[in-house]
Amino acid sequence: MLMRPILHSLVRHSGYVVPVSLVTLATVGSSGVWLNQNSRNLQSSWSSFAPVRFGRAFFSAASVALDYKFTLFGVDPGSERYNKLKSKVHLRSAQRLYRLCCKNGGVFIKAGQHVGALDYLLPKEYVETMKVLHNDAPCSELEDIKKVIEEDLKCKVDDVFLDFSDKPIGTASLAQVHRAKLQDGRSVAVKVQHPYVKAYSDVDMKTIDFLLHAAARLFPEFELLWLSEEMQEKLPIELDFLQEGRNAEKAARLLGHFKFLKVPKVYWDLSTTRVLTMEYCQGGRVDDAKYMKQHDIDVNKVTQTLGKMYSEMIFVHGFVHCDPHPGNVLVRKTSNSHPEIVLLDHGLYQTLTDEFRMNYANFWQSIIAADIEGIKTYSEALGAGDMYALFACMLTARSWDSVATGIDRVAPSSEEDEEIQKNVAMYIPQISSILNSIPRQMLLLLKTNDLLRGIEFSLKIRKSASSFINMSRCCVRALAEHDRRLCNGWVCRTQVMLRQQARLLAISVYEMYLWLITTTPYTWLARTFMSRISLLSL
Repeated sequence: MLMRPILHSLVRHSGYVVPVSLVTLATVGSSGVWLNQNSRNLQSSWSSFAPVRFGRAFFSAASVALDYKFTLFGVDPGSERYNKLKSKVHLRSAQRLYRLCCKNGGVFIKAGQHVGALDYLLPKEYVETMKVLHNDAPCSELEDIKKVIEEDLKCKVDDVFLDFSDKPIGTASLAQVHRAKLQDGRSVAVKVQHPYVKAYSDVDMKTIDFLLHAAARLFPEFELLWLSEEMQEKLPIELDFLQEGRNAEKAARLLGHFKFLKVPKVYWDLSTTRVLTMEYCQGGRVDDAKYMKQHDIDVNKVTQTLGKMYSEMIFVHGFVHCDPHPGNVLVRKTSNSHPEIVLLDHGLYQTLTDEFRMNYANFWQSIIAADIEGIKTYSEALGAGDMYALFACMLTARSWDSVATGIDRVAPSSEEDEEIQKNVAMYIPQISSILNSIPRQMLLLLKTNDLLRGIEFSLKIRKSASSFINMSRCCVRALAEHDRRLCNGWVCRTQVMLRQQARLLAISVYEMYLWLITTTPYTWLARTFMSRISLLSL
């Protein structure tokens, strides 16, 4: 009887007409109680049944709704007691959803990882709980993994590999990676899709879509419908490992001039839509400050080169690796003592349209130059409307005062961090509105920005003025290339080239100025002769 009003509420608020009786839904939801508590005793094949997975998800969601309703009922929303109770409910609910993600696996893990990246939108209890899924996703049994390999490669594992590790070296939402050795002795990393992921991805996505629509009605301040749309568009691409291999080769080709970047080679004869065999590359996680200290790797240089690489992807090529969480980015020291970045997991890339890329480049140029009118103009062009100030703060993770003054001129501080954290809670509805109105391309870029900031935070590194200089160079190159394509004669192309060179020279002069003012013997000289030079004055 307890489930009946919750079912009425969820079905009514979801906006869906569900073609089953309430009794049937109640049975499924109630069965979720048993399934939720006894899933450890079930055979893995049970999880491929839609009623099992939906029932488990439905029970977890109903438990969350009941917890909020009864815990906060009658408590003054403005009181300190309300805030403490709400924080406890947030944590309990996040833990329930975390357990759901681990039990259902696959697409649910992917959804949980998305939630773990939404620092700017969701309560910290949800974000911190779900972030664990980036590094600690459940793994499949070795027998099941070998079965997938043998089905796809049409041969026994022992016939292909001289050695195959029993334990995975990495586990993600859709697959896990095992180290292996080919018959000729070469070391490879074999990425294998979890069994049943592709089989039940459709029902999982429909379940997640249903629950997000229900949550949008029950908790209107958290509009997450865009998350369902984004996952439905990108999931089929991520489930095709051959596409991931093609992405890896394209990235290696476009960024081949970066000597600090390593993209593992793909072994096409041992790869299918569910199995991807690549060159094995060792290294420490990019957020492992202890590893870098042990191997004498300059963390500042690592973050600068990472920023340079992503600026090139975004502004110059419009082909962006959109999953740079620490497990996908390794760092190692090369023979010439320079740090090398190993970029893994190429399943999720975003191809930016030229129009979007130009608007985005101009938006960042305006931010770096503290050009308020430019920020307004390009914020509107990118779909954020008149919420340009909040949009700029979301992209930079800086306060509006810092953006308006110039983010290259105002050093970040703990006071600014506290101000941002306080304001995030106040502007959740506006942030949700922006996320629902901006182009889908921007959503993955926001995720990329957040993940890169998370790496910087783990290494205790702040984005310096030099980082923005590298970004600005890429913006100038991208805008000049666009203008060059619109030219219909050599005179026009020459003018574009001269403007580009002049702007790049101004950036180099400004970079020299920054070096001088941070080098004590030259500080007075720099301030005397260059105090009026601005980074983007040309």
